[in-house]
Order: sequence, then C-alpha cells, then structure tokens
Amino acid sequence: MRDLYRPQQDQADGLRRLFAASRQRFIPVLSNPHVVNGGVLLESLCAAFAELGLHTLVVDAGELSPAPSELAVVDLASCVERLSPQVSYLAARGLPMRHVNAHGSAAEFLEKVAEAAPHADVVLLHASAAELARLVARRELRPVLLADTDPQSVTHAYAGMKWLAQRAGLMVYSLLMACPPQLRLAERIAQKISSCADGFLGAVLRDWACLDPRQPASAPMPAELRHLARELLLAAPPGGLLEPAADVMPLRPMIRPMQRGRNERAATV
Repeated sequence: MRDLYRPQQDQADGLRRLFAASRQRFIPVLSNPHVVNGGVLLESLCAAFAELGLHTLVVDAGELSPAPSELAVVDLASCVERLSPQVSYLAARGLPMRHVNAHGSAAEFLEKVAEAAPHADVVLLHASAAELARLVARRELRPVLLADTDPQSVTHAYAGMKWLAQRAGLMVYSLLMACPPQLRLAERIAQKISSCADGFLGAVLRDWACLDPRQPASAPMPAELRHLARELLLAAPPGGLLEPAADVMPLRPMIRPMQRGRNERAATV
C-alpha cells in the first residue's frame, strides 16, 4: 500500500525551481491530542520541505497548542517566530474561529496568514477537524492525518477524516505515524484506516509514512516521508486557498456513509 520514493537530484532541483516561482502552498494537518509525539511529526514534515529549499510556516492551532499573543488581533506578522532559516512558527489556538464570517467560513484567516508571512513557501495548518473544515471547505487539498499505535489516536484520526469528508468535501488523505517504520502494526493501522475510509466514506488514503520519534535528528530521513512530502506539495495548488472559490460552510453532510451505526463502529480502528 505504501509508495516508496527514492529522490533523484534532477527531480529535487526541478521541484525547487517550481516552488521558488510559485505562491504559498497551504497543507492542512489534522491535530491529534492523543499522539504523544505530534510535534516531532510536524518537525519531520518541515525537515522534508527544507530539503527542497522551502521555508515552512507552522500555524499551530491544535487543541493543545499555545495560546496566541494578544498582538495577534492587530499585528499578526509580529507574532510569527523564526525558529530557523527554514521554519517559522505561529501560535494560533483559537485564531481561526475569530475570523468566521456570516457563512461560517474562516477563510479570511488564511489571507491574514499569507500577509503576515510572505516569506513562507509552505504553510502547515495544524488544527482540529472542525476548524480545518471552516478554513478549507470545498477546496482541492490533501489533509494529513497524524497518529501512532495508541488506539485512541487512530480512532481520533479516522473521526477527523470522517468529519472533513462529510463537512468539507475533502476526499483524499495522507497519514503520518509516530512509530518505527518496521513495525508491522503500523501497516495494519494504515490498511484499516484505508479500508474504513473507502468503505464508509468513499474517501482515499493516498499514502502513508512512519517516523520513529526516538531516532536522533541526524538520522537519515525515511524515503516514504520524502515521498509523502513531495506528493503533498504537488497536491496543493499554489495560492489555492486564497482564491474566492468557496466561502460557505455546508450546513449538512455532503456525503452519507455507506453503512451506519453498529457496523461502522465495529469496523473503526
């Protein structure tokens, strides 16, 4: 099920030139409070983008993320913290909901982020399913699910996928897990999420990768992670979230699961 990608120099150079001339790419990342090493997973994505010479801004609006500065309301740019030459960080818990319009959309917040960090090539939107749905509803994007081997984390990831599929129409996903890549349980988890997504939601788990949170920062990056990062970039249209396409939140689920109730609960990981 996993796609293995071995980067070649000419492909990497081509991607660098492509993204250097493009507008920002927004990548939704579903927050998961049950993943102990969620921060490590975000760092790994940033590292994968950095290998392509891209600067990443992490907009951290997850349930357990730090509260934003009081200045965020009047001067968001002053709240963007440079962590390294290739990574910036914005504490943003609760900020998207401050920008909800009369239609229930928080897309205006994305414009504020783009203005606050014009130097960022990639923007990781780390937030709950409910907030991501208000930010990116009806856009052609590929959200990233976070999980580990804890059953609660897997259930939360699937529940978030279900929410985004029904409320935001997002049907293609990637999965990033905090566990050793050689762990056979990781493959079973990915296969289970994939089968549930297809059978109950009509959604697709496009690819997945594992990162061992215990490995040192100097350890080689897994090929699967490089592939996942590359696919996320190719799936995110430059400036796609800043287009005025869809500023309305669906009031009802856009799809119906094929089965409900006890059958779905039994199949959920």
